Amino acid sequence: MSLRLATFNVENLMNRFDFSGYRNQLNEDRTLALFDIQSEAEYKMLEQARAISQSDDTRQLTALAIAATRADIICMQEVDNIEALKAFEYGYLFKMVGQGYRQKYTTAGNDTRGIDVAVMMRSETAEGQPIEFVRMTSHAHVTFEQFGLFTPELATLGYQAIERIFRRDCLEVDLKIGGAPLTLYLVHFKSMGSPRNGLDGREATMPLRVAEAQAVRRIIEERFGKDHAADKRWAICGDMNDYRQRVKIEGDIVDGYRFQVIDESQSCINVLTAGGFCENVVERRPEMDRWSFYHTRGPEERHLCQLDYILLSKGLAAKNATAVPDIVRNGQPWRTIFPAGQEVERFPRAGWDRPKASDHCPVVIALDMA
Repeated sequence: MSLRLATFNVENLMNRFDFSGYRNQLNEDRTLALFDIQSEAEYKMLEQARAISQSDDTRQLTALAIAATRADIICMQEVDNIEALKAFEYGYLFKMVGQGYRQKYTTAGNDTRGIDVAVMMRSETAEGQPIEFVRMTSHAHVTFEQFGLFTPELATLGYQAIERIFRRDCLEVDLKIGGAPLTLYLVHFKSMGSPRNGLDGREATMPLRVAEAQAVRRIIEERFGKDHAADKRWAICGDMNDYRQRVKIEGDIVDGYRFQVIDESQSCINVLTAGGFCENVVERRPEMDRWSFYHTRGPEERHLCQLDYILLSKGLAAKNATAVPDIVRNGQPWRTIFPAGQEVERFPRAGWDRPKASDHCPVVIALDMA
């Protein structure tokens, strides 16, 4: 009994317009910055036209990336609401691919922009086993104080003990696959952001991601029992905005690119994998071929890294010891630098940096659920 499980940050799957760029240049699209716009009303009209025209190509590519996973269940990040998800699934996935995802679930989390985690599921697996929804539990309300996770480092960054831990949510979804239980934990951890307090963006936000990881582990241990949790059937899926390795890129297209694998001394992922609690199954792939995201801030700061994870419980990972995840990179924009031998045929109409399926790549694994 096989199940294909995927995760994908679809990036801003919205059904509303963002007009904040009129007053905040940091949020203004570069297209509108070219024009002399005289009023907020004119800005709103142009922003609506821009967003609609660009969204169609983007969502076609997003749908192609999801279709390429052939997933029975796909965990998603940056979904506006259930209405946006339904419109996307019916208008793009179903109409383009001819086979949709009838079951869709999400709930409002803590993100100030309103982008949440969600899950879409087929009614049955490709082998015909029923996929049954049992229940869904949000943990968006949990605070640092409740879990005893408030630290001096968090205080230094301006957080308070009474604040909620998760920047979005840890959404717990209980399922049955052909009668066999499976619990998914959908997450989207704090983004790295800009430098602050003399630290780079990753270092400055690390204490919050560590707290999120600690909270996820505690939720799982309390659910299944600390001594038995690792042996149960569960998976943590999502964009964790952190990595244990990165592939540093130097050089240019003329003289050639050079790639160097760099191990990181600290990562929130270590909190979850410590003691064999779960396994980052993407690390079954070669070191140079684990990346799901291309990061750049100019030629002096370029690297490939894994931000998107399927972490399997120790028991589920052991049962699927030979399963190696796939990473779908065909929807990447042309600006993404691929190591030699990893190049893929991009989806039609992918642009230099947009349109694109996402800056993230879907990650998918076939699991034996017997």
